[in-house]
Amino acid sequence: MAEAARQIRIQDLKLVHHARAGHIGGDFSAIDILTTLYGAVLDISPDRVADPERDRFILSKGHVAGALYTTLAAFGFLPVAELATFLQPLSALNGHPNRTKVAGVEANTGPLGHGLPVAVGHALSAKLDASPRRTYVLVGDGELQEGSNWEAMMAASQHRLDRLTVIVDRNRLQQGATVKETNDLDPLHDKATAFGFAVAEVDGHDHGALLDVLAQVPVQPGRPTFVIAHTHKGHPISFMSDNVAWHHKVPGEAEYHQALTELEDKP
Repeated sequence: MAEAARQIRIQDLKLVHHARAGHIGGDFSAIDILTTLYGAVLDISPDRVADPERDRFILSKGHVAGALYTTLAAFGFLPVAELATFLQPLSALNGHPNRTKVAGVEANTGPLGHGLPVAVGHALSAKLDASPRRTYVLVGDGELQEGSNWEAMMAASQHRLDRLTVIVDRNRLQQGATVKETNDLDPLHDKATAFGFAVAEVDGHDHGALLDVLAQVPVQPGRPTFVIAHTHKGHPISFMSDNVAWHHKVPGEAEYHQALTELEDKP
């Protein structure tokens, strides 16, 4: 999976550079999580995007759509050549994912705090159907400052939605500042536990550690799962990593070539 993630980062770098827009810092912090999900966890494939028994994945932090599109392309859900249309007029690849335009997208997201409530609805539907399908949702840590997430978590706990997994991209940065400076989430582990979730913490760039947790849902029967994935914005690019400026910055020519060299030099 490490090689798949490296190739996805290269495609994402090219996508953002070509479009002259995107959220590459958050893309790069999330790509290892997405690669693990699509490469080894989710029961879904390009020929089963309408199968009612497929697993669901919802990208709640919809501004990192570029990471989702490049991952979907890597796993055959859309043509790699289509990535060149990102943010172009009439392209299906908008700045935020649209389920009516892109195969494999389960929900329209972008306004933060919406994806987790939608995921709870999917998980509750599966429980009412007595279906084994699982629902995974990726949220940003800054996004958890939105109260709608915590309302949804109360409902998930009340209904014992143990086929639901919330993954937090815990890169500690949001637009313009650190999460701690803006509205501190800590102690996040304790808060999620108090809301009735089984909580795990992992290195969000370690595919093996991610797989160990994400593949064993439910972690505790009767409880939804809350995975705090510790990541670095812009990982693994030397000048992007943990740098808040790269929330929405686009690499210039020199930065693009340096980043590409760093990615291509990785084993």
